Amino acid sequence: MMGQSQKISSNIVVAVQGGGSHGAFAWGVLDRFFENGLEFDAVCGVSAGATLGAMAVQGFVRGGARGARADMARLWDRVSASHVFAPIQNALERWMWGWDIGREVGNTLAMHSLNAALQFFTPAQLNPLGQNPLRPMLSDLLDIEAIRSPGAPRLFVSATDVETGSARIFTNHEITVDVLLASSCMPTLFPTVMIDGRAYWDGGFTGNPPLAPLLSMNPKRLMLIRAQSRTRAGVPGHTNDILNRLQEIAFQAVVEAELSRLPAHIDFTEIHADLALSDLSASSRANTDREFLDGLFRAGRHAGADAGMTAGAV
Repeated sequence: MMGQSQKISSNIVVAVQGGGSHGAFAWGVLDRFFENGLEFDAVCGVSAGATLGAMAVQGFVRGGARGARADMARLWDRVSASHVFAPIQNALERWMWGWDIGREVGNTLAMHSLNAALQFFTPAQLNPLGQNPLRPMLSDLLDIEAIRSPGAPRLFVSATDVETGSARIFTNHEITVDVLLASSCMPTLFPTVMIDGRAYWDGGFTGNPPLAPLLSMNPKRLMLIRAQSRTRAGVPGHTNDILNRLQEIAFQAVVEAELSRLPAHIDFTEIHADLALSDLSASSRANTDREFLDGLFRAGRHAGADAGMTAGAV
């Protein structure tokens, strides 16, 4: 990763998938890589992957690998404390079950209730004030000056243009809180994000994440960190499970198409979360309990170690 500290290895680019709370797996992978002295020239992400990438870039500019690890950890500390990926979950919990129920059971019931509510209510009804709980958190954490500094690693963030259905790629000098909100905007939960007069939704709809910006740098190595399940055993039977699996398939399809056209001279490393996510429902993307996030973080660190990526890998 190019920055203010000495460069150890060069021409490595990283693609980080989104996936709500499942992004804690990608956090663990990157944390292990930084611990091992690996550095990247560019990061591309969507949704949680975009925000994680932004924290890694700004942290590296401010304090090298240690700074990157600290800023990524700070992000997930805030995610856990504020339950930002489940904005309606707490309200449903209070309304349906009170606070005497066990936290794990309460989370499961609340998330299933949220899934059901999304089938019957519009985003405006569920979120009448049009608030996005990510905004105050990102406003506190994002260091735009560091991300836009001349020595910063390249950061690519993707969002989906609602009207054209195409991806827009934002780079370092364009990164703002609104850009990160746009990249993570699930329209059934959060208000559409307007940038330059255009409406944007989650970048995962058009690439999870798009690889073209990274490939345009003609890298020696591309690393893809998957934070969503490629495979799930069994056929879903309930409507919510069917819709969730359809979303997973759709979000993976675009990146699979890009990978099928990957130039032969590029070394490709894939770190996937299939084992870590195998027993989790898709609704667990909204689970921000500390124990749950820490478990995915540890799984990511283990997967990062297994990938064997260390300083001097290229």
